[in-house]
Amino acid sequence: MTSSVTAPARDRLRIAIQKSGRLADPARSLLASCGLSWRESRDRLFCFGETLPVDLLLVRDDDIPGLIADGVCDLGVVGRNVLTETGLARGASGGAPVFREWRSLGFGQCRLAVAVPDSWQWTGAEQLSGKRIATSYPGLLRQWLEAQGVDAEIVLLSGSVEIAPRLGQADAICDLVSSGATLAANQLKPVETILESEAVLAGPIAEFDPVRAGLAELLMRRLEGALRVRKSKLLMFQANRDALPRVMPLLPDAETPTVMRLDEGDSLALQALCHGAVTWQRLEELKRAGARGLMVLPIEGMLA
Repeated sequence: MTSSVTAPARDRLRIAIQKSGRLADPARSLLASCGLSWRESRDRLFCFGETLPVDLLLVRDDDIPGLIADGVCDLGVVGRNVLTETGLARGASGGAPVFREWRSLGFGQCRLAVAVPDSWQWTGAEQLSGKRIATSYPGLLRQWLEAQGVDAEIVLLSGSVEIAPRLGQADAICDLVSSGATLAANQLKPVETILESEAVLAGPIAEFDPVRAGLAELLMRRLEGALRVRKSKLLMFQANRDALPRVMPLLPDAETPTVMRLDEGDSLALQALCHGAVTWQRLEELKRAGARGLMVLPIEGMLA
């Protein structure tokens, strides 16, 4: 793919991930589940791909969108909140869009929310008119305020946003929320969600050159398989043919089951790849419907 800045031709794919932080270990684990392994440099900032020509850059989360824009790396695992905020900042300064979200990755879930003091009786966004709101995400907050028709002052802070109301710096805040424990500790409560965030695979809008395009396509196929495997289970059981009308509706998330006839009269053996949770309750419902000998097996790998 060509980027906004002409980059040297490469025959290897370069992916930027967090060096440390909540997305670092899950990102490496997910990529490793795609069959990738690396040899790490002494400074632990670069990992040379051994099984495939796919290298890792270990950097700060906030730097990843810029590295993609500058052609320093090809792809990045980054929070949707960081990617979106950086895109808004580039747009506000007149820059053209050069990166986008390629795929959500199913970990690092959180939300960007407006939080107000516990003492407030929240009635709606109009309460923020004329108020000061502290945040590290001015672009996202400004976009939301404009959509709500609210005129408020944005107080930009780089850290410890949740303490701003107690210090008299702001009346409310806009910050990332996971469990909500930090807000509660500072006598704040979330009242409006601005963005649902999680880790995403980000990449350029422009196209790769043929070599890196092929590597990116291979990586995406493996990612699809790895992410599906995380929620998928192989369900094996036996049932009589006349039980199928009762059993099959209990497998709405399964691919078309493999059905094999057994030597025992009307008995069948079935294998179903289920992409949802196979709970004890679900197994008991299947048994009541006529299934027997139920077994749930993990999936080590899957390629469509």
